[in-house]
Amino acid sequence: MSPEYDAYDSSGRLLAEERAGDNAPPLSVSELSGLLKRTVEDRFGHVRLRGEISGFKRAASGHLYLALKDENAVLDGVMWKGGAQRLAFTPQDGVEVIATGKLTTYPGRSKYQIVIERMELAGEGALMALLEKLKAKLAGEGLFAMERKKPLPFLPRTIGVVTSPTGAVIRDILHRLGDRCPTQVLLWPVLVQGQGAAEQVARAVRGFSAMPPGGPLPRPDLVIVARGGGSIEDLWSFNEEIVVRAVADCTIPIISAVGHETDTTLCDYAADRRAPTPTAAAEMAVPVRAELLAGLSEMGLRAGRAVRRGAGQARERLEMQARLMPTPDMLLSPQRQRLDHLSDGLVSGLRHRLADARAHLGQAGGALRPALLRQHVARAGERLDRLRLRPDYLTRALADRATAFDRVSRHFASLDPDLPLQRGYARVMAQGRLVQSVAAAQAAGAVTLHFKDGVVDAAVGQDGAPLEKAPPVAISSPSRPTRRPREADEKQQQDLFS
Repeated sequence: MSPEYDAYDSSGRLLAEERAGDNAPPLSVSELSGLLKRTVEDRFGHVRLRGEISGFKRAASGHLYLALKDENAVLDGVMWKGGAQRLAFTPQDGVEVIATGKLTTYPGRSKYQIVIERMELAGEGALMALLEKLKAKLAGEGLFAMERKKPLPFLPRTIGVVTSPTGAVIRDILHRLGDRCPTQVLLWPVLVQGQGAAEQVARAVRGFSAMPPGGPLPRPDLVIVARGGGSIEDLWSFNEEIVVRAVADCTIPIISAVGHETDTTLCDYAADRRAPTPTAAAEMAVPVRAELLAGLSEMGLRAGRAVRRGAGQARERLEMQARLMPTPDMLLSPQRQRLDHLSDGLVSGLRHRLADARAHLGQAGGALRPALLRQHVARAGERLDRLRLRPDYLTRALADRATAFDRVSRHFASLDPDLPLQRGYARVMAQGRLVQSVAAAQAAGAVTLHFKDGVVDAAVGQDGAPLEKAPPVAISSPSRPTRRPREADEKQQQDLFS
């Protein structure tokens, strides 16, 4: 047994017991963790730590979790939502920062960490590294591509300006627009520096883009995002990803005028046109009104000269064509001569026609004498007497018709099927049809015999065998009506014409 062990417990007992003079009672894990937490927080209540961000993560609650590292060590860190909202940049892995806060422990994991209250980039080099990294990311997404650029309108009716309402930028833009070409301006006031500036600029750009045409406020034809000069920290809001994406997604042509000529931000790359200064942006936005008026006047003069020149050339061509054309006398002389000939012929023709008409009238008048008229009437009367009807003509015609009718009647009587019955013949019928052979009668079985004075029903045996008992015979009178004497018909026919 080791001496160290003997110094604490030389008995080697299994159960722990309190001993006299022992001033180190056992502590629980929670008590020891609490002591460590208070000790660390009291000793390191305010520290500034320089390191490179690693494993950055933003939770859904808005808290930031990350690790700060250097060549030899790593320290976990957390930044609560309130401090994260005040950050002037978006933390990314690989960026060197200076974090200000306090050290504390997390008993649940037996870890210590720094609670960051403020975080800044560690010098301009770190800031430029962050800028280049964000620029490469956005360029890879195509936000800076030239094919995304929209052409600027030649003469916008309304211009939207996103800038501070109290700075000199808006006054310079309005003054320059008033000198060149007065245009309606809509100002969307925003912060251009400090906490919340990036969110306000992005909200203003998206607000202009979302304005509907024909609304209560006119939708801008052009948007200018402007800010005066400053350091890279002052212009950092226009390098934020939220602003760059809002400018790239804007459906209205946009001009970026941030800083002076040597200042460049990511907003300039995403905009459709970059202006070195806000004043230059106003000059790009509209043409000079005086130059437009002068150009219009010059174009009007040129148009007038062109019209006059064209009219002069047309007049010259017309005069040349007129000289080549024949005169009216040359065109009308044949027609005039023909008219004279026709006029002479018309007079002589009318005279001949009148003479012919008079001769014809004389001939017709000579034929209209009373003696000739009486002769014509007499000849017409004779023709009428010849055509007048007489009784002997009708009597002869009726006799001819009666003879023809009698001949037809005798022929019709000779064709009567009942005429042979008068001479003792009979007509055999079966089922309404004439029986013409023995086989047809045997097949029918029952037949009807038609005589001149009646009808008899009879049965026919098969194969000529006689019937044992003849069926009763039914005799009926003939149904055909008797014919009237021909003399009565002839007398009635003669009565029709008597």
